[in-house]
Formats: sequence, C-alpha cells, structure tokens
Amino acid sequence: MMKSIVSSKYLACLVGSIILNLLFIINIYVGGQWKLSWSLGAAIEAETVAAIYCSGHGRAYLDGLVVVGNKPVCDCNTCFTGPDCSQFIPHCTANADGLDPEYLTARKLPSDQLRDPPASSEALHLASSALVVAGWHQMSYTYGGQSFFSKELAKVVRKVHASVGNAVTQNRFIIFGAGSTQVLSAAVFALSPENTSSPAKVVTSVPYYPVDKQQTQYFSSQKFKYEGDAYRWKNRSDCSSTNMIEIVTSPNNPDGQLKKAIFHGPNVKTIYDHAYYWPHFTPIPAPSDEDVMVFTLSKLTGHAGTRLGWAVIKDETVFNRMMIHMRMNSMGVSKDAQLRAFKLLNAVLEEGIGIFDFAYQTMKSRWERLVQTVSLSNRFSLQENNPQYCTFYNKVRRLSPAYAWLKCEREEDKDCYAVLEAANIIGRQGNLFGAEDGYVRLSLVRTQDDFDILIERLHKLITEEDGDKTM
Repeated sequence: MMKSIVSSKYLACLVGSIILNLLFIINIYVGGQWKLSWSLGAAIEAETVAAIYCSGHGRAYLDGLVVVGNKPVCDCNTCFTGPDCSQFIPHCTANADGLDPEYLTARKLPSDQLRDPPASSEALHLASSALVVAGWHQMSYTYGGQSFFSKELAKVVRKVHASVGNAVTQNRFIIFGAGSTQVLSAAVFALSPENTSSPAKVVTSVPYYPVDKQQTQYFSSQKFKYEGDAYRWKNRSDCSSTNMIEIVTSPNNPDGQLKKAIFHGPNVKTIYDHAYYWPHFTPIPAPSDEDVMVFTLSKLTGHAGTRLGWAVIKDETVFNRMMIHMRMNSMGVSKDAQLRAFKLLNAVLEEGIGIFDFAYQTMKSRWERLVQTVSLSNRFSLQENNPQYCTFYNKVRRLSPAYAWLKCEREEDKDCYAVLEAANIIGRQGNLFGAEDGYVRLSLVRTQDDFDILIERLHKLITEEDGDKTM
C-alpha cells in the first residue's frame, strides 16, 4: 500500500513538472517565434549601439568610446571627426601602413550606416554573424574535460576549406591558436630537433613577412635560430646536413606572389603560411597539400581582433608537439574567440560564394584604381600580376593582393618611404621585409575612406610632378 502511494506521488510530481515546462515553453514561444527572456536586454543593447549614426565614416561599439552617462559614441575613420564623423580633415595623412582588414566592414554594417546602401540590408547577413552569449557559457578551461579546442569548430573549418578548395584537410589534424602568429610560433617549436647541440636554422626568402623574423628572434633558443634570407643558404655545401626550417608565406606578404619552398630533403621542415590563400586575394590553382599549413580568421572574414588562427597538419607527432606548446604557452585559446569563429565560419558556409564575391570585387576594384593612378607616371612601379587559372571561379584571373609592393624607380628616390611621407602617405618601409629602401608596402585592405585618401594623395603626387616637368 505504501509503495503504491509513493509511486502515485512520484507520478503526480513528474506529470506536474512536465506540465510546468510545457507552459513555460508555450509562454516564451509566441506567434511562431521565441519570446526573448534573459537575452532581450543584450539584444536591445547591441541593436541600439549598431543604430548609432556615424555618417558612413565610422562606427560605434558597445565597448568603444563613451561620453558622460556611458553612452557609446562614434569611433571615426582616419581623416574624419565630429560627433557623427561627418567632418573631413583636409590635410591629414593617408594611412596605408596598418594591417586592419576593415574593407569587409561594409558587409556587416546596417544599410543606414553605409554611404552607398545596398538594395536590401538582408544581403549583409547581419543576423547570421550576430552572437549573444549566456554568462555561464563554456566557463571551464577545456571542452568536456578533454581538449582546449572545439571539435565542432574544427569540423566547420574543414567544411570551409572543402567549399573553397584551397586546402586538403581529410585525414589531417587541426590545431587553433591566438591568430596565425601563435600558430606559426608553435610550428617552429614543434619542428625543431629535440636532442641536438646545433639549433635548426629558420629561414625565409626576401621579401619576407617581418613577424617571421621578429618572432623567431624573440623566442630564439637552443632549439632554433633565425638565419635570414633562404637564398643566402641555398648553395651552401653544409646545407644537406643542417636542420632547416623554411617558412613559406604564400601568397606572400608583401608582394602577393604564390611562392614555393626553396629547400627540400630529409633535414628540411617547411611551414606554409597560407593566411592570404583565399579567392578574394589570389587565384586558387589547386588545394594545398603541405605538411604544415597555417591559416587565420582575420584574412578570411576580416575579424582580426578575434585573434584566431589554425594549422592543418599531416603528422600526428608534429600535432602533439604543437599541442604541448599551446598548453604551456597559453593554456589553449579563448573559448569566446572559438565560439565567434564558429558562428562566423558557419555564416560563410551559409552565404556560399557571396562573401568571396564581395571581397574579390572590392579588391579587384581597388587594384584597378591603383594601377590606373600609378601608370600616370614612370616614377613608380608595382609588383608583377600575371593571370592564373582559379579553380574556385573556374576561370583565368589576376591576383588581387592585400598589399601593393610599390617601387620608386628614380635613382634619386632611394628612400621611397621618405618620398611618400613627404606627400602625406604612410606605408611600411621595404627594409623591414629584407628588401631595399626603394620599396614600400601599401595596405589596400583598410576602410574605403583610407583607400580613397591614399589614391587621392598618390594622384596629387604624380600630377604635381608632371606639372613641375611642364613648367
């Protein structure tokens, strides 16, 4: 009898619990849509900040500049000021030095924030990349007490590479880091010999990405040492017996060229930095299938501040050694960064070719304007841009690199950086890339305002020169 009463009470509690949960679900699901509860305040806050008008020359951020009362205000682009960024600063400097890939910002802004709004703001896919996170989201160090890295994010990364066709990921290992910078550092550590009296020689070919040199020198140890330009070591007789690590940046930073390794052999390890190996920057001739390939979110979606990069690795031993480095270096990668990357990469997959078309057309247009401007004079020249077949677009096309590798052709213009600086243009000196001072790197991936001002300053420099010749 007692057991029957207990069973009845238990059944009543269970039914009551089910009814309460059903009522709760019905209450928050109204009219075919979820009625927001705890996330409502965060959603309103985000939309309120996104709606702040900055005249298309700036943005307001939830964690950005504020005024009295903690109200966010516009963070203006270079050469613009005022409460809504509508005031142009006439004689400001054109900034073509920075790395920020903000040219994709227009893809994510509400239509009323754009100078040239699209026909429909839905095309910007604001909702697909938006993110609201619960305060208790993924508070532990690891996922399921096992790994610092999200398996679901790794799955999405594989899908993105498969859809683009720029890397082989089947039967490969994937590791994440705080941007490609940390991943590259982990790869150098992992590929260095463990028990040797002679450190591995780390080399890059000129012009090289400066961070490869700077980072390797900073972390230099008994395991590895930066030894400069790869070509300087190519014909050395002792190379065949020396442990070498070659970092190949392809497409290259600064000149956008698709590069191949110089060294081969049993004592050679190669790291391919494929940060720019995406169809908006370069033709994709074939999927890359190298031992270690490094990519970064910043050059794919423009989210440099998220600080997330990854490597695709063939060898399990190398993967495990990189995992050890990540654990000792930073205890993995921010889960918030991994969540945002997961959301963004899913948005890329959902949009399909759209984001690549937008980015490619933007870069193509900028290169056409730059080439047209530079061709007005023989004083400057740009890197070669030979057409290649692209498997992504199934056609022959030219490069559309993130940077212009500008050369001053005159004998008297030995310091090209100084020539441009005098014309109110800031680039990055060629000697930082191991090249001569006659070269300057100009960033083409900053905001549209930055690019427009760069073209204006270059055009003025060239036309004033022609005017002086005429006089």
